[in-house]
Amino acid sequence: HDFNNLLTAISGHCDLLLLRHDQGDADYADLLQINQNANRAAALVGQLLAFSRKQTLSVEKLDLRDTLSDLTHLLNRLVGERVNLKLSHDPVLPPIRGDRRQLEQVMMNLVVNARDAMPDGGEIEIETSRCVVHEVLVRDRARVEPGLYASVKVIDRGSGIPQDKLQKVFEPFFTTKRTGEGTGLGLSTVYGIVKQTGGFIFVDSVVGEGSCFTLLFPAHEETSVAEPAAPEPARDSAPRQGSVVLLVEDEAPVRAFAARALRLRGFTVIEAETAEQALEVLQDPELKVDVFVTDVVMPGMDGPSWVRHALEMRPGTRVVFVSGYAEESLDKSRVAVPNSVFLPKPFSLTELTETVQQQLA
Repeated sequence: HDFNNLLTAISGHCDLLLLRHDQGDADYADLLQINQNANRAAALVGQLLAFSRKQTLSVEKLDLRDTLSDLTHLLNRLVGERVNLKLSHDPVLPPIRGDRRQLEQVMMNLVVNARDAMPDGGEIEIETSRCVVHEVLVRDRARVEPGLYASVKVIDRGSGIPQDKLQKVFEPFFTTKRTGEGTGLGLSTVYGIVKQTGGFIFVDSVVGEGSCFTLLFPAHEETSVAEPAAPEPARDSAPRQGSVVLLVEDEAPVRAFAARALRLRGFTVIEAETAEQALEVLQDPELKVDVFVTDVVMPGMDGPSWVRHALEMRPGTRVVFVSGYAEESLDKSRVAVPNSVFLPKPFSLTELTETVQQQLA
């Protein structure tokens, strides 16, 4: 959370500087480097959050066969010419619920790990299958309940993993590779994403023969047929004339960036450092506010709590929650907050302003 606040401030103020320079300026390339490395740092924080299962996921119904088929070209490029990639699918594989982008990351990390275990080349097999667990399966401190699962196996014929290291392979920064050849975050990221998706991961390995990573994801069973979504009306990219945003953020650098970004896009911004200050501002009956943009975790009253109080006075006001924590950690407290959306930190100038504009559309 603290890292994401710092990265929001760094990348956000860099966005503001880039707006004042064109590509011909001497400083432009340096600013771009700062921005790109801030994004790389954000990705690294995302990997750590993945292990702790606190990253933000965009969950949807997925057919793993389609996900893997779409990824095949990239996986073949990752393994190179000396390694053959073989895919085999179960024709009755059940669908699952997960984040497509994150599950693609899982497969890329596992395939790269398998490739690195075979420096002289070889074959990597990816197998999907329908799996029915008939009774409780307890393994590696995990408890798999009976039910229907989609299974994915990634099999290599590489060097294998010693038994005394098998239980450590999912720990952050643990690696069997030489110094400089890996961060030790690849498999810990895989573990975190799989667990946050509600799945399980197991590894079997024999030194000199290879390894098999098995993923189990609960099958998604639809309880009702969803109504087709109505087409969204066209959104106006510019804010309505005189739109007012109440910005509530306890981190001064983040608040400064967000306020400047919104003002640059034509919004009137009222700033508050705490929830209590925000509620005091709203006591003015003459003040018109269109959108609340608020951090979730703050000293004193948290974001969802003060917003619920505010909506009693001003029903219909739109809300944008921002946080460095995962959206899942907010879900329970956001249940009673209508017309609200979630924007994860770190966010860019464009992501912030477009989210607010969409709330007003």
